Amino acid sequence: MLRAQRSSNTFTGISSLFSSQMHKMVTPATALTPPTTGNNSNFNQFVDSEFRYTLFPIFYSLVFIFGLLANCYALYVLHRMRESKAMNEIRIYMSNLTVADLLFVVALPFWIDYFKNHGNWKNSDALCRITGSLFFINTYCSILFLTVISINRYWAVTRPLVAASSDCWRRGAIVSAFIWVVTLAASVKYLTDDGIPKNTENNNISRCFEGYQNESYSTKYAMAVTHFIIISLFFLVFLMVIICNISIARALLLQPISQPRSSTGKRPGGTKRRALRMLCAVIGVFVICFLPHHVVQGPWVLSVLYLKKDWSKETRQSLNDAHQITLMLMGFNCLLDPLVYCFATTKFRKYIQNHFTKVKNNKHCSRNTLSTAVSLKSRHQS
Repeated sequence: MLRAQRSSNTFTGISSLFSSQMHKMVTPATALTPPTTGNNSNFNQFVDSEFRYTLFPIFYSLVFIFGLLANCYALYVLHRMRESKAMNEIRIYMSNLTVADLLFVVALPFWIDYFKNHGNWKNSDALCRITGSLFFINTYCSILFLTVISINRYWAVTRPLVAASSDCWRRGAIVSAFIWVVTLAASVKYLTDDGIPKNTENNNISRCFEGYQNESYSTKYAMAVTHFIIISLFFLVFLMVIICNISIARALLLQPISQPRSSTGKRPGGTKRRALRMLCAVIGVFVICFLPHHVVQGPWVLSVLYLKKDWSKETRQSLNDAHQITLMLMGFNCLLDPLVYCFATTKFRKYIQNHFTKVKNNKHCSRNTLSTAVSLKSRHQS
């Protein structure tokens, strides 16, 4: 029995020694191998565009300054027009569009800091989620409010009695509330999910809403499906905007030419020209700011998430560079939206013209008063 115990102890010691030697041999090799995620045996490389760290801080700084001034002034004008009882349905949409633009503008300093730090998010994950959500809210609130402005102008041209109905204020308020509810509900995912990915090649860098290439396949697949649903909905909305504005242009161009007024000798065609300029402005905002992004977005998602394995490194880099440019163009919309207001309503444009004329006249009067006072003082001294 003692011999059996000694044999057992000897076998246990040999087993322990063998296990420890195997542990020493395996541990270094395992430490050099990154953890696997999904079906990938190695970490996928983050596709980056170096030019954005120089260009984006400059661009977003300019957008922040001019966007803040333009939209605050637009909101001021719309508020004054509301006090003068000139607030109809389209001005409700414009006021909500201005608020959406301001939400994007106030979040820009955090993005400027992010790109100045070479794509390293220095703030909390919660703040990353909030700023990313504001970018999403501004983009799709702008798209939806520009769409309902186009529908409103379509009714004004083709169905003027519907557009001028007595409940237009209530209709504008209900439609605006519906747009905010839908957009905020869609942005909940950005607020609840992690804004900073956990699986990164460099733990010293915290990416904000980018760098998901090493997540599990199911996570990446769900993200891609979400993006393609958003892209599909955008093109449906864009098609609606095109149809509305083509219908507006067709109805306006088919209208008979008005006879010149006997008092002035001019034709009353200002309304037609303003409507045509407005629809050109709306389509211009869509084509410049939103269309390029949604064209590039689908291939870009497949590329940076490595859902298309056979694409070359050069293809991924080109798609990412194009995607960064389209992000800049999307941020440009908060500067172009106030131009739509000028084309959409005569009272908005006239208010701005009268305001600047009044300011100019006040400066001119103050200069005349000052020069008169100086001349009187010189005469008195003489």
